[in-house]
Amino acid sequence: MSSPALKLCIPQPGQVWKPTQLAAVNPCLERMGATERVEWALQYLPPNHLLTSSFGAQSAVMLHMVTRQAPGIPVVLIDTGYLFPETYQFIDRLVERLELNLKVIRPEHSPAWLEARHGRLWENGAEGIRRYNRINKVEPMERALKELAGGTWFSGLRRSQSDTRSDISILQDHGSTVKVHPIADWSNRDVHRYLKKHDLPYHPLWDDGYVSIGDRHTSSPLGSGMSAQETRFFGLVRECGLHEADNFGSAGAGN
Repeated sequence: MSSPALKLCIPQPGQVWKPTQLAAVNPCLERMGATERVEWALQYLPPNHLLTSSFGAQSAVMLHMVTRQAPGIPVVLIDTGYLFPETYQFIDRLVERLELNLKVIRPEHSPAWLEARHGRLWENGAEGIRRYNRINKVEPMERALKELAGGTWFSGLRRSQSDTRSDISILQDHGSTVKVHPIADWSNRDVHRYLKKHDLPYHPLWDDGYVSIGDRHTSSPLGSGMSAQETRFFGLVRECGLHEADNFGSAGAGN
């Protein structure tokens, strides 16, 4: 490791990463900086490594931080077919600038087929949104993990993003995969400083008041009196399901 103070975090050779082992090393990782956590994870956590990105408001941080240490790492994008045009343009821009190894994973059926079969699920309250997310996000991600034989999954979740993420750990068990949240303890100010330092862009819709950007039909600008988490899914659902391990294994239900 680059810092002598981090030697305490070096695991035993051949370490098997079960939940208890992940919990044991998390306090050590809390004392590291984000880039050191990435370095540590790349060195000690199971192959194959992958990074997911929604190419949302502040996604350039993780895309830059991880790929400059692991050029060529698969970057998984779940393309529901309902992203904003500006998001697709942002993807093209970052793929070219950062030379990303983009892996686009799509649902089994097209948006038109989905709507013909199920209607506009996102208009059917919280349960309709959860069903939409299972079909269009969780099942494709489950498939991506299998196809890429993912052993370690880097994600840009942060504790300050929502109530449901307030206690996320740096390392998290996700079945046969270890999830890594290098910037879990970062604030919006930390994100801004990193973007500024490396001359990285926010999503184009950031300037229009969008602070959390996903599908165009369930994302809205931040309004007066709203929290960031209320700008997604009409405030009815806090998570899309991708980061809830319990949703995996039964993702195909409802297809």
